[in-house]
Amino acid sequence: MKKILVPIDFSKKSEYASKMAAKFSEKLGSTVYLLHMIDLPTGIIDMGAGSNFSIPESMLYLRKVKEKIIEFKNKFFLETTEVHHSIRFQNPHQGILKYADKIDADLIIMGSKGHSDFEEILIGSNTEKVVRTSTRPVIVVKKDSKKFKMKNLVFASSFKNEDKKEVFRKFLDFANQFNSKIQLLKVNTPSNFESTRDAKVKIQEFIKDFQLPKHAINIYNDVSIENGILNFSRDINADLIALSTNDRSGLSHLFSASVTKKLSKKALKPMLTIKA
Repeated sequence: MKKILVPIDFSKKSEYASKMAAKFSEKLGSTVYLLHMIDLPTGIIDMGAGSNFSIPESMLYLRKVKEKIIEFKNKFFLETTEVHHSIRFQNPHQGILKYADKIDADLIIMGSKGHSDFEEILIGSNTEKVVRTSTRPVIVVKKDSKKFKMKNLVFASSFKNEDKKEVFRKFLDFANQFNSKIQLLKVNTPSNFESTRDAKVKIQEFIKDFQLPKHAINIYNDVSIENGILNFSRDINADLIALSTNDRSGLSHLFSASVTKKLSKKALKPMLTIKA
């Protein structure tokens, strides 16, 4: 994990994302890229260093933003951490994805809202849009973790589709960097139920080609997939929940079409999404 992109708007939520990125970089030696997006009217796409943008008020605003980014950097990152920062003028969702491609980011870490609909979301609803469409792994952070750890990770799946094995391989690459224990989770619901034995056999078949670190197979019964994932993760005090997204809807097809979206709104645990 060499390059971590952190979009920031100076809110509490982007502070949480920056703190996680700082811990990752300290442990893994990653380079961090702080990105602040400014959404401008149609026709003004990008104003880089060569742009003739001389309106005094605007130049003052840009200088203040740059100062805030540097303060943000100094507050949350060690001097020994390599941190770059950038200001981009573009639609935030598109700009984040474009910048991630430019730097070839290995991971995007973003803040998002908590329980209340009135809480500020990082640059509008763009966290959810990035989760749906990013080809790169995305971690969504909703609260401040006082103790950083990645020891107990949940990988939730139906374990049905062969094409999801590439997602699982990417997840293992992430988990192995932290020597994490992997909790393989299959949730049973009343409308989609199978025996514990059949579910375990399916999971064992799914993972047979992988060299897994410490892991456990878990079958959990609940009224819905998302409730099962959330309740199981709370029961074991998981450090992170991992799910798959796909090309067509951006939402998880490991379960139903709405699971990833619902979890991105409800889960207070950090959530890692990986595109199939």
